[in-house]
Amino acid sequence: MTTPADDALIAILRENARASTAEIARRLGVSRTTVQSRLARLERRGVIAGYTIRLSEEHSRSLLRAHVLLTTVPKLIRQVEAGLREIPAVRTLHSVSGNFDMIAVIEARSVGELDELADRIGALEGVERTSTSLILSTRIER
Repeated sequence: MTTPADDALIAILRENARASTAEIARRLGVSRTTVQSRLARLERRGVIAGYTIRLSEEHSRSLLRAHVLLTTVPKLIRQVEAGLREIPAVRTLHSVSGNFDMIAVIEARSVGELDELADRIGALEGVERTSTSLILSTRIER
């Protein structure tokens, strides 16, 4: 469980995981020591599991992204997940309810590469059916 102060700190880190403690402290109106203590506590408790990068919009626009909806053989779902983990172009994988079992978000540099990825995913043992939708634009990303 986090406090409102922790949530504000996390929101700043979501904008820029490389923000300095001095910048975070200034934005929160607290001391650097307070920020360092909160960060250490959140890391120790596992609330913050790591830090990452966010690519520039220019670079992101050069990539094609798609949702691949997967229907799997129930007994092989772990095997399918393991196979998807081995494909670096699979950026995220969600388990979902409804007509499909999973949604993978994939990235590629070209339509041909995207097509090959979709075929590779569809060929994984345990995947019964896929449906791929190209992402045209991202309207909100936080």
